[in-house]
Amino acid sequence: MRLTQWTIALLLLTCTIAAQAASQEREKKLKRSDLPAAVLKTVDQESQGATIRGYSSETNDGQLEYEVALSVRGHNKDVSIAADGSVLEIEEEVALDSLPAPVRDGLRQLARSGRITRVESLTKHGAIVAYEEQVRTGAKRSEIQVGPDGKPLAHPE
Repeated sequence: MRLTQWTIALLLLTCTIAAQAASQEREKKLKRSDLPAAVLKTVDQESQGATIRGYSSETNDGQLEYEVALSVRGHNKDVSIAADGSVLEIEEEVALDSLPAPVRDGLRQLARSGRITRVESLTKHGAIVAYEEQVRTGAKRSEIQVGPDGKPLAHPE
C-alpha cells in the first residue's frame, strides 16, 4: 500500500515536470541577439514606429517560428516570422467599433451574452483572413473567430 502511494506521488511529480518542460519548449523568451539575421531584418521592418515589448520562439508543426511583440499607438501587435525572415502571421489588436458592420455583427452574435474583452485581426500572406475575439462569460473565457465577411469560419485560423 505504501509503495503504491509513493509510486502515484512520483508519477504525478514526473507528469508535472514534463508538462512544465513542454510548456517551456512551446514558447521560449529570447533576446534580440538570439534572433537570426533574416528574422532581425524583418523585425526591423515590422517594428518601425512601434515599441518592441519582447521576442520569443516556439515550434509549430515541427517548424521553428519567431515572434516579436509590439506596441503600436497604444495597441498590441504580434508578428510571427519564419527562420528565413518571411512573415507568417500578424495578430493586431483592433477596436470593435472600427470594424466593418458585418464583422462587428458576426462577432457580437457569436459572443451572445458574453463580454468581448479583446478583438484582433489575423493577417496571413498580406491579407486579413479572420478576426478573433476573446469573450468572457462569467468565469469562462473563450476565443471566437469570424472571416473578413463576418461569417463563422469552417476551421480556426
